[in-house]
Amino acid sequence: MRQGTGEIYGVSVSHSNASVDDLEAIAIDSQRAAVESLLAAPAVEEALVLQTCNRVEAYVVAPDGGSDALSRFTDAASADAPVEMGHEESLRHLMRVAAGLESIVLGEDQILGQVRDAYEDARSVGGIGDVLEDGVMKAVHVGERARTETAINEGVVSLASAAVRLAAGEADLEGETGLVVGAGEMGTQAATALAERVDRLLVANRTVPHAEHVATTAEVEASAVALDAVEAAAEEAAVVVSATGSPDYVFDAADLADSGETFVVDIAQPRDVPPAADDLSDVTVRDLDDLETITEETRNRRRRAAERVEAMIDEEFDHLLAQYKRKRADRVISAMYESAEQVKATELRTALSKLDLDDEQQEVVESMADAIVSQLLAAPTRSLRDAAEEDDWSTINTALQLFDPDFGPDGDDVDGPAAVAQADSVEEIPEAVRDQVPAAVLEQLGDD
Repeated sequence: MRQGTGEIYGVSVSHSNASVDDLEAIAIDSQRAAVESLLAAPAVEEALVLQTCNRVEAYVVAPDGGSDALSRFTDAASADAPVEMGHEESLRHLMRVAAGLESIVLGEDQILGQVRDAYEDARSVGGIGDVLEDGVMKAVHVGERARTETAINEGVVSLASAAVRLAAGEADLEGETGLVVGAGEMGTQAATALAERVDRLLVANRTVPHAEHVATTAEVEASAVALDAVEAAAEEAAVVVSATGSPDYVFDAADLADSGETFVVDIAQPRDVPPAADDLSDVTVRDLDDLETITEETRNRRRRAAERVEAMIDEEFDHLLAQYKRKRADRVISAMYESAEQVKATELRTALSKLDLDDEQQEVVESMADAIVSQLLAAPTRSLRDAAEEDDWSTINTALQLFDPDFGPDGDDVDGPAAVAQADSVEEIPEAVRDQVPAAVLEQLGDD
């Protein structure tokens, strides 16, 4: 796992700020490939990409914000579609996404699994380091708490069930045949929901055995057909719910021209049904943008639960920031002690080589050296932890520079850790080093 040193920066293109056309324009074929592309950008240390039917988001860890990499990721969308996020905003947004607060269907369950999948895809290609690890795992934890401790997922819990409710509200499905195109998770959910509304169900998929499996789970007469038979299947169906992962249109407008009166809900991203199909006189096409209306009823019922989830996010967000701060301070403290131990070991070897001491006397000298190091570093250790809690990154970064083994202005030979460790007073610290020494160290030397 990579050890990230930067902060998280993100960009989101979603249903709340972009059109279906924008989502289609930046849709990716593979989350893994997209992560690899982001990692190839200069200074990007970690990366995560999340794509669902109504959002495409990218997160990077980089010292400079990774703005170039994120801009290239969304350059195919219209200018006002991408929403850029800094470190804290990205962390909070990820929690909201995993909890279902950013979904079209408030509190829907599917997004939590999609966040987990995005994490696994990124990890498989080396995109997850210690920064994103903490952030994504906290988001997943919040998503789990939201669904077990509140009623945020009661009622309509997926886009597929919302699509079927939309169809049932606008078309008479009783006694009719329904067609579900796609046998993935969304298609399976659509088949389950549609089976409760129609008398017969057809499931079309490129891989017929997958369609057969979905058909066997439906509590209604159901059969599977191949994707190339979708035109004939559409002629039999009064309602079609299409939810494939195809990068191209599954239907042509001509496929639906002879199907008679048909209600189509396209919840795929990219779209399965071309816009021209909606111009057919007997065909009604609804897409993701239209689901906002059918989900509003559920959204109203869940608002009280959402308020509890918001409070939960505030609590977990504070815990996460404190966790990041502790880790950042601990990393600096570790480097500080490592540098001090190197100086101590060097000076002990030099001193012991000049003295004729027995084993017991050597142990006394070594114990004294350990005590000196511990006492000298106790105050700066407290100061660094206080600085982390107070978001004083200037002190943290100064300490990182000071205790970097290659530390030295303009590449000179001034050894920062050694100069401080060997000094008996502030005046003995070289001026090139003194300005970068934490105040707590200077105070300690002044007291001595």
